[in-house]
Amino acid sequence: MLDCLTRLDSLKRPRLLSRAARMGARDYRRNVHLPRLLGYGPLPRHGEAMMRLLEMEDELNTRRTEEGTTYPMLRHIDVLIALVGEARILRASQAELR
Repeated sequence: MLDCLTRLDSLKRPRLLSRAARMGARDYRRNVHLPRLLGYGPLPRHGEAMMRLLEMEDELNTRRTEEGTTYPMLRHIDVLIALVGEARILRASQAELR
């Protein structure tokens, strides 16, 4: 199985979704955004959060391709923002360990 960063890097999404996620990730705050998406309670570790977000994103992308305009696009963007934000945090923490 691919690790979560590799899975994120291999996602192929429409340019507009990708751009919205990158722009939104600038203001990403883990303690505010993750509970809205994953539920309230203790926040999971970065890798676990990314795996859960990747599962959610996969489901939303399937709905995007099958349902067209009736799928929850804003939710999809929120999940992508959280994915990019978590990836940035995870990569920064890995760089500090080196």
